Amino acid sequence: MVTRQIERRGVRDAAVLTAMRAIPRHEFIPERDRHRAYEDHPVPIGSDQTISQPYMVAVMTERLRLHRKSRVLEIGTGSGYQTAVLATLAAEVFTIERLPELSARARMTLTALGYDNIRYRVEDGSVGWPEAAPFDGIIVTAAAPRVPAALVAQLGDPGVLAAPIGSRGSQDLVTISRSEDGDVTTTHFRCSFVPLIGVEGFPD
Repeated sequence: MVTRQIERRGVRDAAVLTAMRAIPRHEFIPERDRHRAYEDHPVPIGSDQTISQPYMVAVMTERLRLHRKSRVLEIGTGSGYQTAVLATLAAEVFTIERLPELSARARMTLTALGYDNIRYRVEDGSVGWPEAAPFDGIIVTAAAPRVPAALVAQLGDPGVLAAPIGSRGSQDLVTISRSEDGDVTTTHFRCSFVPLIGVEGFPD
């Protein structure tokens, strides 16, 4: 998976590649679909949600430029697979999921795999986790109509926010890189994610 789907498309961050080789992606997918775990596309995980395509997980993580002391906010725990990648690379991960059943399942899987640097919350992820801010990286794993202002306000300096921005059907991967020189917004490529539901996302 890593060699064929990720490295060949230009992901070069050695830590990201190593993490994705080590993490058992199939553990985050319901039993009936585990045979599809390493295929080059999203896979349903229930509750009308999906586990992201491996390449998207890799490229979004690479954009965050994480290090061993990073504190990361993840919007959309989902299956917990992206959470595991972040937790392998960073010091602390704060992950928010609006669907209790997904949060509980992801937490159980991540705990069983030995991750102990993750904090969980069930609520509207579009408003972030303000009392834990600032964050070195913020990753949004659901599509928003615009970059949520609440999340931009929680980004540290330096810091990077990565999110799919656009309509419910099609988005662009957008990053905001913050430094002492100001914020730089970059639009990368087209993508497709489930919608972010919430105050700064789409209506339910």
